[in-house]
Parts: sequence; structure tokens; C-alpha cells
Amino acid sequence: MTYQTIEVRKLTPVIGAEIFGVDLARPLGNQQFQEVHDALMENLVIFFRDQELTHDQHKDFGRRFGELHMHPTSTKKDWDHPEILVIKADENSKHVSGEEWHSDVSCDPEPPMGSILYMKELPPDNGGNTLFANMYRAYETLSPPIQRLCESLTAIHDGAQVYGERFGQKPGPNGFPRNEHPVVRTHPVTGRKALYVNGNFTTRIVGLKKHESDALLAMLYRHCETPEFQCRFAWRPNSIAFWDNRSAQHHAMWDYYPHKRLGYRVTVKGDKPFFRA
Repeated sequence: MTYQTIEVRKLTPVIGAEIFGVDLARPLGNQQFQEVHDALMENLVIFFRDQELTHDQHKDFGRRFGELHMHPTSTKKDWDHPEILVIKADENSKHVSGEEWHSDVSCDPEPPMGSILYMKELPPDNGGNTLFANMYRAYETLSPPIQRLCESLTAIHDGAQVYGERFGQKPGPNGFPRNEHPVVRTHPVTGRKALYVNGNFTTRIVGLKKHESDALLAMLYRHCETPEFQCRFAWRPNSIAFWDNRSAQHHAMWDYYPHKRLGYRVTVKGDKPFFRA
């Protein structure tokens, strides 16, 4: 793919690229927006360095891609920017956001299309990197019989085990989100198939006995973590990562305790996962 208004430098052959030549504090023109969008579709996660954004500019960039998503544990009483999720860890943290491989909020009925994380404070010694993995490749490298099996299945994604059990948050009036999604989803833009289970939110496969579900999910989780599917991003202050939540998983390294890490995440609404044969 060729680009005229941005420079795209791949991190690995299978996932990830750094984008140069764009100031995200300024509104994107139509062509530049389309090229940033195309780079995201091609590389699944894109990175920007040396960006200076206010919270409003961060939200404006996200809104260029769609309506902003409200995290299920957020409340409008938190602060002036409820659409922004604060990503923070310090010496008091018992757990940190993203410390397991996952796709953001896959427990929602319509999980997000993507997330835009803006990192401001980082621990010393290059700690706190984020890993990203290509779920197209995870599906494509399964053997054909396992592909066909997975294509026929759905799975339960439950927010209670993450937000309630791990982080001790209280559910809303309707409880934590819990929804059923296909094990293999078709990307609504690219039309490609991606494996869509993750160890953070997926609790069981519908229609299988517990030991069958546990065994298949354990195999798929290990498969998703294959190093050849991955890239690793070393953060610097004022860096941004924008990932396609429909085709990539990510894992935030917590290798810096008791040091502090602080960032802000804007998330864009998505649609209901589907599988098209």
C-alpha cells in the first residue's frame, strides 16, 4: 500500500507500524484521515511519537473514527472527561489494566472497534512495554479441521471475572456486561477472519462440556500468544498507540513495580461481532 500524506514504517512483517508526518493535535484532512485509517487496517496497530494533545484533542481524534465508547466501569462523576479511561499504575497497585492478553471490553454486546492510548509518564529502564498480536494470523495458522470447528462455535465473554473479581469494582444496576460472540469473527472492513477469544474475558464455549471448553480455550489462548504473531512497542512519553480491537489482542507488561505509569485511553465504539462463511 502506498501513502502520500504520511510515512509508514513497519515494526514487523505481520503487525505494527510507526506513522510519521502527522500532528494529531490538528484536525486530519480527508486524505490524511483515510491514509491513517488504511494504515490501521493494514497493520492492526499503529504508533505515533512526540504528540502533544489535550484531552479534548485526544477525543477529537477518536471521534474522527466514530462515536466514543464509555467504559462499563466508568461513571460521569469521575471527572470532566468520562470518555477517557485513565490508565495508571503505581506502588499501591495490586493489578494493572491490560496485564493479561485480551481484546478490550469483549464482554460488551458491541465491543469497541479500536482504542487510542496516549502515554504521558513511564517507569525507568524502558519498563511498561505493550505487546500486540495478530488474530488474523492466529486463525489462519490453525489446521483446517480446527478452523472449521472454531467457525461453528460461539463463546461467552463475561466482565465480572475482570472488573468484579480482579479489580473489586461494583457492578451497575444491570450487572457487569456478559455476552455471546462467535469464536471466529469476520472483520467488517477487511472481510478477513480473526480468532476472537481471549483469556481475560472469555469464560466458556457454548454447547461444549466444561472440560471440553476448558481444553479448547487453553489451546487457543496458547496459540494466540505465538511470538511470530506479535510486535512489542517500547513507549516514550507523548507516544500514542491505536489498535484495531477486532483483529488484534494486546498485553501490557507489568515489569516496573513499584514505579509509576500513567496514560489516557480513548475508545471508539464498534459493532456486534459476526461470522460470515
